[in-house]
Amino acid sequence: MRRATTPYAPQHVTAATSALLDEVAELRAENEQLTRALSSRAVIDQARGMLMVLAPCTSERAWDLLVDLSQHGNVKLRDVAAALVGTARGEPLPAQIQRELRCALRRLHG
Repeated sequence: MRRATTPYAPQHVTAATSALLDEVAELRAENEQLTRALSSRAVIDQARGMLMVLAPCTSERAWDLLVDLSQHGNVKLRDVAAALVGTARGEPLPAQIQRELRCALRRLHG
């Protein structure tokens, strides 16, 4: 029998109620994760579009560039994308990402 993982579950809950509370908690956590993923995806797609125009390159190559920047800079992909998109609002691109972007573009066109 599983115990409820929620702090508000009383001691006298049945096993079925406990299981339902566990499932609700798991579904809430999954919902939060998916919401964050959707938000990150929009920023990643915007950065991808920016690279397609700036590089110029295909959507697939732009994705590869983002992955390359992320891996070589040891920065999460969503953070690289957010930094690139931030430049459209006048935010400076962090020096590390600038360096990696130059190198990635050389590899792309070299």
